[in-house]
Amino acid sequence: MQSTILRAKEIVENADAVIITAGAGMGVDSGLPDFRGDLGFWKAYPPLKDKNLSFTEMANPQWFFSSPELAWAFYGHRLKLYNATQPHEGFALLKDLCETKAGNYFIYTSNVDGHFEKAGFDKDKIYEIHGSIHHAQCIHNDGGNIWNMDENSALVDEEKFIATKMPVCPECGCVSRPNILMFYDHEFNHKRAWTQRKKYDAWLSHNMNSKIVIIEIGVGLVVPTIRIYGERMAKRFKRGAHLIRINPLDTHVSAYRGMAIKAGGLEGLRAILS
Repeated sequence: MQSTILRAKEIVENADAVIITAGAGMGVDSGLPDFRGDLGFWKAYPPLKDKNLSFTEMANPQWFFSSPELAWAFYGHRLKLYNATQPHEGFALLKDLCETKAGNYFIYTSNVDGHFEKAGFDKDKIYEIHGSIHHAQCIHNDGGNIWNMDENSALVDEEKFIATKMPVCPECGCVSRPNILMFYDHEFNHKRAWTQRKKYDAWLSHNMNSKIVIIEIGVGLVVPTIRIYGERMAKRFKRGAHLIRINPLDTHVSAYRGMAIKAGGLEGLRAILS
């Protein structure tokens, strides 16, 4: 383990640019639930255990048509939680690292909590592949406007677990939905994510000859999109890129230039960046 940490430190030191890839495990040290399995999800949302609804079943856009009060109870609670939670020290360690690289970084995350921007990272260097809970869209028009939400956009009766206030579409007046890519989702408005993706692609093109370090934090196997992406990117760059995977459980790495640190997000970041 110590030799891996020393090698990771060396790779970070020699890198010209940084890609930060992050999943739900990044937020655990901030006090956010990671929804690992049904028991973890139901611990965070006991009323949904009574209804026998899993995270996969709840994170489905059809609830905004069949039971919008329940859908917005779930997402309204998360919106309030993410607004009230402060990003942990690991975000600051990463931000300091990025500053030592003259700001040559990009963030590629499946998290919808908005904590990278909240921690002070440049919003033009963040690609939220699954969208953001701080933005909403119409449930009927996936090519319409996307607008900002604040902590008062949705209000929830926690005891009954129903929304008492739901944001509506300013164009048609219908109940809106978060601009988040859900399971079985054919109505997600991609416009905001596509704009972020274009900026990310331009950054990648500019850095094809750079020495890249990919620091992956808290990405599990249930939705392995970011894990697969990081391993693929480790092979893409002409001068090579190194993947450093920080995870307390799922540590296997198939990338040739990859290594794993078996630790939680903050612990692993302290080990390689402090």
